[in-house]
Amino acid sequence: MPLKQSTFDFDQPDEQPQPDKPTVAEAKFQKPEVPELIDLDTAFVAAEPDVSQPKKSTRGRMKISDMNSTLHLVDVPEDEILFQKRYYSIGAVSAMFKVNASLIRFWENEFTILKPKKNGKGDRFFRPEDVKNLQLIHHLLRERKYTIEGAKEFLKKNKKSDEKFSMIESLKKLKSFLQELKTNL
Repeated sequence: MPLKQSTFDFDQPDEQPQPDKPTVAEAKFQKPEVPELIDLDTAFVAAEPDVSQPKKSTRGRMKISDMNSTLHLVDVPEDEILFQKRYYSIGAVSAMFKVNASLIRFWENEFTILKPKKNGKGDRFFRPEDVKNLQLIHHLLRERKYTIEGAKEFLKKNKKSDEKFSMIESLKKLKSFLQELKTNL
């Protein structure tokens, strides 16, 4: 049987060949064509994806504007509640600050004031004092926009920085209370 060469003409539209009639054996295995009924009350209309906004990436560094939007999400409990437990797992601490556990581990390696206890497996357990120090580090890096080196320098020079930070936090709580009281009047 000789080989035939196929050629395509891209300038003209494709002509679809007419399908041959199926044989009786092929017709047994084909489903009959039934028009699909659509209930308009419950029909799901798929919307086209919105291409005007770029897809948000979950990799790499966080933008400063995104950092500002996550500042109010930090959920460290009050001191009375915080000091009820002796240790917090790294997962619980990362959930308090709404950051990845890898960032907490990175801060632990960078800052000498963080000394979590480790068990035989290497799991980290943070004391409430460590959580307070993490809160100070988070404040310096995310709110005050210090670099890692700048935050280290600040902590070295200002030994009483944790007292100043606790004063700032109490003033923030007082301010939010007064603003809430003002809106309710």
